[in-house]
Amino acid sequence: MDYAIAGRWAVVCAASQGLGLGCAKALAAEGVNLVINARTVATLEAAAAELRSVGGGRIEVRTVAGDIALPEVRQALLQACPQVDILVNNAGGPPPGDFRDWGRAEWVKALEQNMLTPIELIKATVDAMAARGFGRVVNITSAAVKAPIDTLGLSNGARTGLTGFVAGLARQPRLAQHNVTINNLLPGAFATARLHKNLEAAAQASGQPLEAIAEQRRGGIPAGRFGQADEFGAACAFLCSAAAGYITGQNLLIDGGAFPGTF
Repeated sequence: MDYAIAGRWAVVCAASQGLGLGCAKALAAEGVNLVINARTVATLEAAAAELRSVGGGRIEVRTVAGDIALPEVRQALLQACPQVDILVNNAGGPPPGDFRDWGRAEWVKALEQNMLTPIELIKATVDAMAARGFGRVVNITSAAVKAPIDTLGLSNGARTGLTGFVAGLARQPRLAQHNVTINNLLPGAFATARLHKNLEAAAQASGQPLEAIAEQRRGGIPAGRFGQADEFGAACAFLCSAAAGYITGQNLLIDGGAFPGTF
């Protein structure tokens, strides 16, 4: 299937590894030019080299290192992109914990990273997308938006706030009627460095072996495994395609069937 997005430009945040890199790779394979962001220069440049290889010499890949929550980094990222046809918002989630231990600073940081920064990038790009008659925004959030996890209160709160905002914005006629879609991807357990770190923490806290904790987690997933970043990226690329123009304001849960509900 031709996604009809070759030659377009995409901004992908937190794209040096994990799900962000999976999305960038899927877009590169479709011939999309990329401006990617991450905090660490070395891993970002390594990702850029990989993406150029995936693109087979057809695409341009530019890098902007830094914390995307900072206004100057967002400005540099947008300035590096000739025009933003596709925006993939992504950021690492806040740490787990007990809400009794969090102060205002922890809440503000979570909101900046996982709600306000995506909104600022959306604000900076969607009207120009509408004027050109094409735009795709995909926000990588979390399965915890649909099924909250008690220890992830910071993430639950910030990401749910973004979800509610997107639900209204995506349905504005000035965007939806001009081929601009905004959707959210909700990942479950994917084989990423973040998942490994969380499993290690759980193993340490419980005194159980790491593999035992991992097996318990896999046991709660009907698919019997953790997801792969490339298959997550494939879903992102489809939502960014010309074929997905009638899908907007939606939350696509990708969790191997772990959520035990009908809707």
